[in-house]
Amino acid sequence: MTILIVGCGDLGTEIGLRLVASGQDVVAWRRRADVLPQEFERVSVDLANHLPTIPKSVRTVIVAVAADSYTEEAYHLAYKSGLTNVLNALERDQIKPEKVLLISSTTVYGNTTGHVDETTLATPNSFSGKITLESEAILHARYGDTSTNSIVLRLAGIYGPGRTRLIDLVRNQTAVIPDSPRMTNRIHRDDAAAAAVHLLTVPHPSDLYLGVDEHPVDLGEVLRFLAHEMTYDEPPTGSVSNARGGDKHCSNTRLKDSGFQFAFPSYIEGYRSLLAGIGTRHP
Repeated sequence: MTILIVGCGDLGTEIGLRLVASGQDVVAWRRRADVLPQEFERVSVDLANHLPTIPKSVRTVIVAVAADSYTEEAYHLAYKSGLTNVLNALERDQIKPEKVLLISSTTVYGNTTGHVDETTLATPNSFSGKITLESEAILHARYGDTSTNSIVLRLAGIYGPGRTRLIDLVRNQTAVIPDSPRMTNRIHRDDAAAAAVHLLTVPHPSDLYLGVDEHPVDLGEVLRFLAHEMTYDEPPTGSVSNARGGDKHCSNTRLKDSGFQFAFPSYIEGYRSLLAGIGTRHP
C-alpha cells in the first residue's frame, strides 16, 4: 500500500518519516520536492496547475497543505482550490482511496469560549477559519456517500522544533503575561504527526477529531514555567491583544478513546524537550 502525502512541510514530512519507519511507501508532493527525505518518492507539484498521475497503488491520502502567506487568496488557493484539484486528480486517475485524512485547525471555532469538542458548532471569525471549514466540507461532500473514510484532524496550536515563539519571547524578555486569564490549547508537532499516523490504523474512524494535548492551560502559567526553566525573571503582567479570539478548553477525549497515547501530554514535557534541544524542524 502506498500513502500519498500532499503538502510535505514540517508536519507532513514528520508524518511521512513515521509512515516509512512503519514499513509504508510514501509518495510526497511538494512545490520543492528536492528538500524532502530520500526515503520518499519525491514529486515537485504546484497544486494550482496540472497534477501528475497518481500511482495506482495509492490507498490512503493525507492532505497537509499550508498557505504560503496569511492572505485570503493564499488560503483559498491552498485549502479550497488545492484540495479540490487533488480530489479531482484522484477521480481522474480512478483512485478510490480507503481513507483521506485532512489536516485542519481549531481556528474554525473562532471566538468560542468554554468547553470545545467535536460536537461544538464551528463559528469561525476570520477568513482563515472560514476557508479551513469550507475545505472540510469539500472533503466530506466528495466522500460522504462512498466507501472512503474522510477524516478531519483539527489541530490546536502546533509547537515543537523550530516553533519556539514563546521560548523566544521569554529569552528576548519581550514576553508579557496577560492581565486576565487566557486559556491556550496546543499540541507538540511529534504528537500531531503521530496522531495522523494513528488515525490511519483505526478500523472505523470518526469523520472528525480534535488534536490537542491533555492540558489546556492559561498562557501566563506557560510563560512563568518557561521563565523558571530558563532562569529568567518572571515576565511582567500587562494588556495583551488576543488576535485569535476565544477562550477555549479543547477536548481530546475522542482521539484518546480511539487508542492514541501522547508522548508529550502537556506543555511541561514538550517544552522541556525543546529546551533540551531535542528534535529537528524539517525544511
